[in-house]
Amino acid sequence: MESGEYVSNKGPVVIESSTPPVCSSCGKLVSPMEKGIKFLCPNCGSVTIWRCKMCRDFNVKYVCPKCGFEGP
Repeated sequence: MESGEYVSNKGPVVIESSTPPVCSSCGKLVSPMEKGIKFLCPNCGSVTIWRCKMCRDFNVKYVCPKCGFEGP
């Protein structure tokens, strides 16, 4: 080891961050206890669409941000 180097004996620092799912229709957070659903866009298949229970029950429209597909 060269002079001036600092060696930590604590090990690596791991910071985990997760983004909670957001409803693609209304923009509210979809909680784990809610009966929300996630699926790939039926048109392009490359974007995950999240829907909260309220938007599913009331058939609120969603739009795929990639291809513009609109669903019920």
